[in-house]
Amino acid sequence: MGEKVEQTQFSREDRTRYRQKIRRSLDVFATMLRESRFDFERPMTGMEIELNLIDDGADPAMRNADVLGAIADPDFQTELGQFNIEINLPPRRLAGDDIADLERGLRASLNHAEGKARTVGVHMVTVGILPTLRREHLTGAALSANPRYELLNEQIFAARGEDLDIRIDGVDRLAVTTDTIAPEAACTSTQFHLQVSPAQFAAYWNASEVISGIQVALGANSPLLFGRELWRETRIPLFEQATDTRSEEIRAQGVRPRVWFGERWITSVFDLFEENVRYFPALLPICDEDDPADILERGDIPELSELRLHNGTVYRWNRPIYAVVNGRPHLRVENRVMPAGPTVADTIANAAFYYGLARSLAEAERPIWTQLSFRAAEENFHTCARHGIDASVFWPGVGTVPVTELVLRRLLPQAADGLDRWGVSATQRDRLLGIIEQRCLRQQNGASWQVDTLHELEKQGMDRQRGLHEMLRRYLPLMHENIPVHEWPVGA
Repeated sequence: MGEKVEQTQFSREDRTRYRQKIRRSLDVFATMLRESRFDFERPMTGMEIELNLIDDGADPAMRNADVLGAIADPDFQTELGQFNIEINLPPRRLAGDDIADLERGLRASLNHAEGKARTVGVHMVTVGILPTLRREHLTGAALSANPRYELLNEQIFAARGEDLDIRIDGVDRLAVTTDTIAPEAACTSTQFHLQVSPAQFAAYWNASEVISGIQVALGANSPLLFGRELWRETRIPLFEQATDTRSEEIRAQGVRPRVWFGERWITSVFDLFEENVRYFPALLPICDEDDPADILERGDIPELSELRLHNGTVYRWNRPIYAVVNGRPHLRVENRVMPAGPTVADTIANAAFYYGLARSLAEAERPIWTQLSFRAAEENFHTCARHGIDASVFWPGVGTVPVTELVLRRLLPQAADGLDRWGVSATQRDRLLGIIEQRCLRQQNGASWQVDTLHELEKQGMDRQRGLHEMLRRYLPLMHENIPVHEWPVGA
């Protein structure tokens, strides 16, 4: 979300010009798709991980500018909240032992960054929602010093015309009202990128939608917000509500939300960009002076900056990405459903499961989305966010089944097949999918460990706030030791 913007005031003429420009860009994009002007001969993967910052007392540290100054590495960037930063990993292939190299490189980068952060009295945590966050931490003052964030905040609330109500019913109940998008900063995620050809894009996006619920169930790590035990992956309802530009009346009319699972299977990547233009008004109507049609006609590649900027303000859980790198355009699926953490080992195992299963399903002779309604996939997604690793889902040919049983009996072999197709070594395939297997067998992920540990501490007489801080203190060394979460002891 950290791309810089220059313009901060918009007139009616700006919005009209932007609408015309983005529709022209959409026509150019359609032409590029017909002419197959995309780089896809060497498919690449990428990853982004958002991090929380805490002080020595395990409370949020509003110090991201200081931390980024100390790290001094362009791979680390600002995020929405002053207690957030993000690491962007360079694209790479999956073949052979490359995924092990990715894990080693990520651990080294995070360890180095943690050492630098400690020089300014800050620590980094990979967790979906920081358990020690309180309401007073998420005011407008918590937003990072980036004009884009302030502008997004203004535009979202201008579109709403009223304050934002956040309502989440879980084990406990949360009801808060806010006049800022700062609660969105509580949602720290891991995003997997997968470069695909235009011809393959629809299959990979549909496959990603199908398995999003399964991913969330296995990797849930966000069960607590403002001292309340809510959904196992509370990021999902929180993010869906924290950037909602719709008033109650607009929602009742069936207007789509900007944080969106979608509403149908697609046949082309064009479907998603066209929906974005058709359904969502501009939040940031910023135009450049280039004419994309002229650029394409003279044989160059247009950046399509307006289309890309607009796409960046529609927060699909599986988002289409158009980018130009070294003068060559490419398409990516950005899978955005996973929380950060708990460990690098868990994160890479989650990545292996996603990349393997997505490929296996996308290349299946009979696509699973032809056997599953889109509504059922969406219901699976929210059921898994609510119940985590204890969820049951509907699956074609099986019916309603516990997620762990489905993964152990059917999806792990398919993920292994997909990793074989990527050329991942058998050693790395078995090691990483073995982490997923043990998570299912032991019925423990980050969310269940957090809640079980908190309950154990409360049984010992701690109040909720003391228990949250103590639980987070126990989380940190296990995270740094890179012990997969299924091995973490409860009540130690």
